[in-house]
Amino acid sequence: MVEQGQTSLAGQRLGAPETLGISTLEPGHKPPAMPPGRLVPIRVLLLDDSEEIFDISHRASGRVLFETVCLHLNLIEGDYFGLEFQSHHRKMVWLDLLKPIRKQITRKSSFTDAFMCLSHVLICLFSIRYLFALQVRQDLASGRLTCSDASASLLVSHIIQSEIGDFEETQCRQHLLNTNYIPDQMALMDKIMEFHHKHIGQTPAESDYRLLEVASRLEMYGIRLHPAKDREGTKLSLAVAHGGVLVFQGHNRINNFNWSKIRKLSFKRRRFLIKLRQNVNQDTLEFLMASRDCCKMFWKVCVEYHAFFRLFEEPRPKPKPVLFLVTFICVNLSIHTSHIRTINIKGICLRPVLMIFICACLSFSEVTCALVNGHAEDCRGATPSPLISPMLNDTGAIRTDDEEDNRRKNCPTDNAYCIAKELLCTERTYLKDLELITSFQGVLDKEDCVPEALKTLLSSTYEPLHSHHTHFLQELEERLSLWEGPCSTEVKGEMQRIGDLLLKSAQELKALSGQLQMISECVFALERACVASRRLECVCREFELQKVCYIPLNVFLLSPLHRLLHYRQILDRLCKHYPPTHTDYSDCRAALDDVCELEAALRPGLEQIENYQKLLELQKDLIGVEHLAVAGRQLIRLGCLSKLSGKGLQQRMFFLFNDVLLYSTRGITSANQFTVHRQLPLHGMTIRESEDEWGVPHSFTLMVQQQSLVVAACSESEMEKWMEDLKMAVDMAEECNGLTADLLSASKDVKSSGASEVVESEDDLCGSRTSLPRNGNNSGNTLNRGNTTAHVCWHRNTSVSMLDFSIAIENKLSGNLLRKFKNSNGWQKLWVVFTNFTLFFYKTHEDEYPLASLPLLGYSVTHAGESENIHKDHVFKLHFKSHIYYFRTESEYFFERWMTVIRSATVSASRTRYLNRTEPD
Repeated sequence: MVEQGQTSLAGQRLGAPETLGISTLEPGHKPPAMPPGRLVPIRVLLLDDSEEIFDISHRASGRVLFETVCLHLNLIEGDYFGLEFQSHHRKMVWLDLLKPIRKQITRKSSFTDAFMCLSHVLICLFSIRYLFALQVRQDLASGRLTCSDASASLLVSHIIQSEIGDFEETQCRQHLLNTNYIPDQMALMDKIMEFHHKHIGQTPAESDYRLLEVASRLEMYGIRLHPAKDREGTKLSLAVAHGGVLVFQGHNRINNFNWSKIRKLSFKRRRFLIKLRQNVNQDTLEFLMASRDCCKMFWKVCVEYHAFFRLFEEPRPKPKPVLFLVTFICVNLSIHTSHIRTINIKGICLRPVLMIFICACLSFSEVTCALVNGHAEDCRGATPSPLISPMLNDTGAIRTDDEEDNRRKNCPTDNAYCIAKELLCTERTYLKDLELITSFQGVLDKEDCVPEALKTLLSSTYEPLHSHHTHFLQELEERLSLWEGPCSTEVKGEMQRIGDLLLKSAQELKALSGQLQMISECVFALERACVASRRLECVCREFELQKVCYIPLNVFLLSPLHRLLHYRQILDRLCKHYPPTHTDYSDCRAALDDVCELEAALRPGLEQIENYQKLLELQKDLIGVEHLAVAGRQLIRLGCLSKLSGKGLQQRMFFLFNDVLLYSTRGITSANQFTVHRQLPLHGMTIRESEDEWGVPHSFTLMVQQQSLVVAACSESEMEKWMEDLKMAVDMAEECNGLTADLLSASKDVKSSGASEVVESEDDLCGSRTSLPRNGNNSGNTLNRGNTTAHVCWHRNTSVSMLDFSIAIENKLSGNLLRKFKNSNGWQKLWVVFTNFTLFFYKTHEDEYPLASLPLLGYSVTHAGESENIHKDHVFKLHFKSHIYYFRTESEYFFERWMTVIRSATVSASRTRYLNRTEPD
């Protein structure tokens, strides 16, 4: 940094040679001569916070001022920098190099250097890196470059290594007390000093390099947000980067439009328009900005970014250009030529050397040009002609599957990285679940029927958990972005591990154990409030029917308890993968101990609340029973069996508890419910096989109170599971007698009163979901969820046990999969969430609700055979009757993980296999 009172230039700090300050990208070009006219003083604020005054002719163009500043700084690569000033609308705008200065600024306007960086590796001159490092320091101090505490501490440690040299505790602490580099620096002082201690021996130039290496992989690096709104009025922010146009909500990126997908950028008054290519689902996207000037400014920035990163040579001007500059200004982005310096298109100055430093998450494989003698040369060979560019011919309009494979980032393939990526993907889904609970709290806050005690309980329980996991996800994303890219050995040692993050999270979760213990009370309290208020019950049911609530609401409420089981599995796999001497092993081992301790304290309550949640779900699915969810009652198995009667075999839905067996009439009512036809007490029941007696395959007879019921399963394995669970339930009923009386009395009333209304028939009672009016005062007329486990079992003619539910809780998974139908040629990339025996499909992980779902009960999963003409690795097949789907994973690790969790849904667990199961390494 240039000290006050000194006249040294920025480059002299690192020994840069004397130059003319002319860009090496324009060999032979000299700064324009100063035109005659009155000289006006212009004050320029440099990146090191020093001010310089330059006397410039009032007739001079912006380029004269810019070149003068570059000459003063001894700046060689001026193309990466620009000058900005505050307009009369109090907006920061970039200096137009072609317009006269007098039409842009006044003498009191202040400037600051800004830049865009392709990659820190291409920055050959130390002086340029120094200026980039100064910009990073400014953005850190202002809060524009947001990152996790660990990343911020590492960045500051490189800065102070450059400023004061090697670590000395007293000097370092005093320097941090006197100089503030980031907001809330005092809380991170110890972490900063810990990192600084590891940088001994680094020169200032090396520290600048390391600083840019870490900063360039942060999501907000080089991003300047432009406020906007979508068509629904939601507040968003637009930004532009090397790859395309980005959409942010707060500081979270929610969408990305690559240059290859954009056909045209334009604006009309306050509306900023993005027109996409034909192979994209939505043709035109519209955003509303504050004013036409804001639209035009952002449009010019986009044009300049596109020109800088997508053009290789200056396009030749047309003989007779025709300008259509009325109220609709646009630029066609289909031109794909190359790097140019300054061009004019439709009267707009394209200054690719613009402004802000880019989001340099740009991978090394994408940086194909090196600067040799001032010219751009392709590192992989000759530069292709613009006439055969993929952007200009039909063959390049749609990328093939092989091209997508070639463009895929070279990510690490070791199991530690894959486990970390699985943690990141599932954490994204989990945070979405917590955000849904927050939305539900917002709905309850608007209702007068909700007790204040319930609102307070939900808020105090879930808001701290949401805050914790939001911060944890941000740290995970930054750590994985650093892990994926090429980096130095030091950064690899610091960033290619997640044990420290998991240990920190586990310790914070132990501090939140009070909130975790209150989750069960939240479910109980919500159910009590719904029983007391019909209006609240209707509100909850209507919320459950929304697309965003893709599984029962109570499952979302219990998700923090389920997440502990996932943390334990991930940490267990990491500890098995790492040798004890690995640097990350000790943190993973300590985190696993903390999570196991917390899980052990919560598991008894988790088993109880899981059973209660299933009983509540069945209470909504059944008509004809009341008080199903009572203390002591346990669900054992539910599913389909065929009942033998005078009309033959008729499909029925059976529900087995530890005290009673219920079965329904045929079909589902128009409200998506099953009507209970009869109940059989388990006390004194006997079970025997009767296949030979009745000649019905896989049949068995239930005898109770001098009555018999003959039922048949769809397969021998199903029959064995039902008989095994029935015998166990009978033993449990013999030990505990008394639960059945309450259910019997409720059921008898229904049986006697509904005999004339409910008649078993061969016709299904399926009705339209949308034709039924909603009435909160009559639960029988209220539409219910039609995708619960009971409904899937009915349609797939199968069954699941409570043990299957327990396994499904632990086997949740999220991530990207490529899907292919049986008769299709291409693969479609989807974000897939597996939970509750179902695959839910999203376009991206940022989508609010799933586009489709695929229940897996009844499906079989196998490897894709060679005879099926699938010439890809890591492909598995899902098959049910004539329905066949192919899915492809990105690595062998994820192939095994998806096969494992899907098998847990497609292959029902027997009790012996469940009790003796061990998770594969």
